[in-house]
Amino acid sequence: MVNLVAAQKPLINWLMKMAGVVPHTVEIESGTTMNIWVPIETLNHKSSSKIKQPKPAVVLIHGFAGEGIVTWQFQVGPLAKKYSVYIPDLLFFGGSITDNPNRSPGFQAECLYKGLKKLGVDQCVVVGFSYGGMVAFKLAELHSHMVRAMVVSGSILAMTDSISTSTLEQLGFSSSSELLLPTSVKGLKALLTVATHRKLWFPNKLHKDFLEVMFNNRKERGELLEGLVVSNKDATIPRFSQRIHLLWGENDQIFKLELAQNMKEQLGDKVTMEGIKRAGHLVHLERPCMYTKYLKNFLDSLPNNEKQE
Repeated sequence: MVNLVAAQKPLINWLMKMAGVVPHTVEIESGTTMNIWVPIETLNHKSSSKIKQPKPAVVLIHGFAGEGIVTWQFQVGPLAKKYSVYIPDLLFFGGSITDNPNRSPGFQAECLYKGLKKLGVDQCVVVGFSYGGMVAFKLAELHSHMVRAMVVSGSILAMTDSISTSTLEQLGFSSSSELLLPTSVKGLKALLTVATHRKLWFPNKLHKDFLEVMFNNRKERGELLEGLVVSNKDATIPRFSQRIHLLWGENDQIFKLELAQNMKEQLGDKVTMEGIKRAGHLVHLERPCMYTKYLKNFLDSLPNNEKQE
């Protein structure tokens, strides 16, 4: 029987190609490769001594329940008209793989940094959702010269013991794996219920197909979740030099609006924040037009956006 989710992939791939981005495998180091959707013009310039970026670069980093283009399918086209859009698949998503045992967001950030450098990206704006937001924060912290600015949605600086425990208790899950790595239709429905504001209905067949396609590498992804949590005593608040925009679904049940407001106060004057009504954690999928409008407004407000230094 045809897997309905897998059957849609060629259509999404075609839409991405029409928007001007195609998949490209980058060897990060021995044993580690990352799939990154890149602008076609980047590959066309690859034979030159230095890859030139004709437009400012924007990097879209996905969350934990879906690979890159599935997460950002509604944003790529509108952004690609003015920006060079890069959509990485983080390690153990979308064909990206490593034999390195490190499972921390910092390692994901380092691999992404090396991959972007190999593609000629010297500076970029990073947009991170959920797990991808934590990777984005790490990338900006470790390589501030590359990250010009950040947009973060449904994420936090780090998953501390206390935040992890309180969030899971509020949602009624015993572990992050139970929430984010469902093994049954019932579990996937529970995840979608807490991740969205509006109640969505899909046939069980579609849920089963989604589980089959989107939740591979379960062992390694479970290790990623374990590597995500840091103790409260080890948690620090970095001093970011970049402008940061927090773009939130006002009805986010996983990382509530109050967490975003607290983070804004902690990070200081360079942080701005907007909430989108009638949207939950998956704000970019629930209200894609509004999300993309706010995202573009922020990108357009950045200085020197006509030319990348």
